[in-house]
Amino acid sequence: MYQALKNLSATQQVGALFTIVFGILLLASVVAVLLSMRELGDSHRAEQQRSDMRNFEGVLRTSWLVMLVFWVGWLAGDWVALSLFGLVSIFALREFMTLSPTRRGDHRSLVLAFFVVLPVQYALVGNELFNLFTVFIPVYVFLAIPVVSALANDPQRFLERNAKLQWGIMVCIYGMSHVPALLLLDFPHYDKKNAFLVFFLVLVVQTSMIAQHLASRRLHKPPVAPEISQSFNWPSWWVGITVGSLLGALLAGITPFVPGQAFALSFIACVAGSFGHLVMKALKRDRGIPIWRGQGTAVTGAAGLLDRVDALCFAAPVFFHSVRWYFGL
Repeated sequence: MYQALKNLSATQQVGALFTIVFGILLLASVVAVLLSMRELGDSHRAEQQRSDMRNFEGVLRTSWLVMLVFWVGWLAGDWVALSLFGLVSIFALREFMTLSPTRRGDHRSLVLAFFVVLPVQYALVGNELFNLFTVFIPVYVFLAIPVVSALANDPQRFLERNAKLQWGIMVCIYGMSHVPALLLLDFPHYDKKNAFLVFFLVLVVQTSMIAQHLASRRLHKPPVAPEISQSFNWPSWWVGITVGSLLGALLAGITPFVPGQAFALSFIACVAGSFGHLVMKALKRDRGIPIWRGQGTAVTGAAGLLDRVDALCFAAPVFFHSVRWYFGL
């Protein structure tokens, strides 16, 4: 499969991948529709099945969205893709902050986060200022946010409020901005096919998370951290990591990696994504909510977007800097 994909032109690779991926997504969507038509009773098991169906449909929606972003990014160019991922960051950060209580003294910091930090971070990525965009938020912004909050003259729960905002910026802006940054890496002899790297990362991480979730449903092993996640256990974790890494090795032909490198980098991305998802679950439990959109109506109109991309927000910077370090880019 590696040589077969390598020997295809960029256009042929796009056609082959979209035929395969859209075919799988279409089949999965048809299955979801058929399953949703089944009559379920009012038992606890039926309620669990309905919950699983909602999660499955949410993953499908996210997968369709990611494929759309990849397609638009491939056709329209890097800046359009940057703008689309910037919108994802906006919705994700809004979800994060909407369900985290704020005070009047936080308003200036929130304005700074949404209208200064976010556009500047993506502008740095778009201009390929990699050395600056990797330190802009963890150095300059992390110093600026508490200063702005202190000038608002509200010391109540000062540390908690600032840590919450800094954490949201780190995950939703810093982490997500590393996904389109892959479009701008300059690999020798790769012919500017970096959109495949975005596709590769998203598909590998998403597949790993789905495999882990399905394995936990089948294996019924005791959870590692039951107060945080009932589905996180080591056997299912290893299943998810292994499936994601093997898929990465199979897809090496669309990347600048050989299969061994693709396996190792997929392994690193899947580990970071799975642990990041667990961390975000801990944050949700702290806030007392099951999913980021809260009970019932979505708070941002994004219908729990952060639940679907949280693993990617953790995996992207680890993957990006591992690739950049290994290849000396």
